[in-house]
Amino acid sequence: MCGRFALTEVVKDIAEAFSLAELEGFPARYNIAPTQPILVVISGEGQEPGSNLPDRRALLVRWGFTPGWVKNPKEFPLLINARSETAIGKASFRAAMRHRRILIPTSGFYEWHRPSKESGEKAQAYWIRPRRGGVIAFAGLMETWSSADGSEVDTGAILTTRANGAISSIHDRMPVVIQPEDFARWLDCKTQEPRAVVDLMRPVQEDFFEAIPVSDRVNKVANMGPDLQDPVPLEKAPKPPQKKAPDSGQLSFF
Repeated sequence: MCGRFALTEVVKDIAEAFSLAELEGFPARYNIAPTQPILVVISGEGQEPGSNLPDRRALLVRWGFTPGWVKNPKEFPLLINARSETAIGKASFRAAMRHRRILIPTSGFYEWHRPSKESGEKAQAYWIRPRRGGVIAFAGLMETWSSADGSEVDTGAILTTRANGAISSIHDRMPVVIQPEDFARWLDCKTQEPRAVVDLMRPVQEDFFEAIPVSDRVNKVANMGPDLQDPVPLEKAPKPPQKKAPDSGQLSFF
């Protein structure tokens, strides 16, 4: 899963990366947590005739997806992630996969390697960023929830997929990364059915990210400085998960 991420690039670079005509300024954010506002990019309402510029706009949504049919969000689980393998058919995400796919600008994300309780070892936090640097895009879904009194809240979730080989020793899931050449297709909910973009919801190439061990200060939402991404010595590197073969004569369903 992805439970924390960061967006630290300057506004000009974000606007350029996502072809945004307008983007208001905001400070660098080093520890974005669930329920906080996150910047997302959506398809716009349509460009003027003759324009060849991408039609996109940015807005803030609450990180924590709430389906439109939910009556009381306080009684509904906080959906910060959506599994890409099942989002098309899952009741919570089905409509958003068809009508409200979004891009989530990010500089990278945090993940924790959690050893077994029997090992007695502490969890190790990692800052996982693109090797080439710069801002990238997570695939996301958006839903606007309306209350009985007519007030509305825009909400969003990050789509995840199985971890690639470089990340699997830390965690078995990772965010779906959409490459710039695929931005238009992912955001096009008018002509691109969900099954037409399934190929985009795959693990990113092995060498795309680098994982840097960091301190557990990132665990606290109140800690928001750039020092959260400072490397720390790694006492013991996590081992890749071992796949256990099924016993002879025994049925395996996975």
